[in-house]
Amino acid sequence: MEEVVINNKERRAEAAEGERKSPSPHFVMVHGIGHGAWCWYKIRCLLESSGYKVSCIDLKSAGIHPSDAAAVLTFDDYNQPLIDFLSALPPHDQVILVGHSAGGLSVTDAIHKLGKKIHVAIYVGATMLRSGFSTDLDIQEGAPDTFDDLKFGLGSDRLPTSCFIRKDSQRKLMYNLSPLEDSILASMLLRPAPIMTLLQGRFNVGPETDEVKRVYIKTLYDRFIKPEQQDGMIKRWPPSQVFALESDHSPFFSTPFELFTSLLKASASIPSN
Repeated sequence: MEEVVINNKERRAEAAEGERKSPSPHFVMVHGIGHGAWCWYKIRCLLESSGYKVSCIDLKSAGIHPSDAAAVLTFDDYNQPLIDFLSALPPHDQVILVGHSAGGLSVTDAIHKLGKKIHVAIYVGATMLRSGFSTDLDIQEGAPDTFDDLKFGLGSDRLPTSCFIRKDSQRKLMYNLSPLEDSILASMLLRPAPIMTLLQGRFNVGPETDEVKRVYIKTLYDRFIKPEQQDGMIKRWPPSQVFALESDHSPFFSTPFELFTSLLKASASIPSN
């Protein structure tokens, strides 16, 4: 009996050691401008029901984060919650980092700073700029041309300032194909965003930047970051793969099952190290 007990302990120890060494897929979801972790609720449900580990991050001043957007003065400050979260993850986590809209800037920042932690980066209708907003072309392709639909906290000519998407523009810009109940939910939860801080996001490209595999998921009926803008960014910084969804700017609302499937295909298309 004693020998059996010892062997069982050894087996449990070996199994635990194997779990520590084997990569564990972990989806880390990053929201876009004005949104928060809450926008991923359908995708989180689908992924967790399929057995995946999922974490949804609130960037500084977003979601339930207590900071005020007008007090976020640098992009590093805005993105610090994501960098802190990734830094604290165990080395065996196989991070699948997903960014939507302006969350693509956060993903790129993480690639530059913590590329070795990221198995694959997935951009969903997102800003994908290798160096951030460094040139006029970056702004043309990566920033929404919707300033008339924004309400600025301190005025568009004053820095720093925050912005909020006008309520009468929210559905037509971001949720034009989404269920009405989701667009109403969003209108209740959207918060001002540190727009000028985002536009000042610039990154120092390091030697390991392009070692992280990237996948882009296009949103074909997007009125916020338009398909031609997405095509321009894809052409200038080509990802490993491109998928396309017949969705508006918010596929986590309008086409959740299709987005879920694309996320799984994108993550499976990159072999584990």
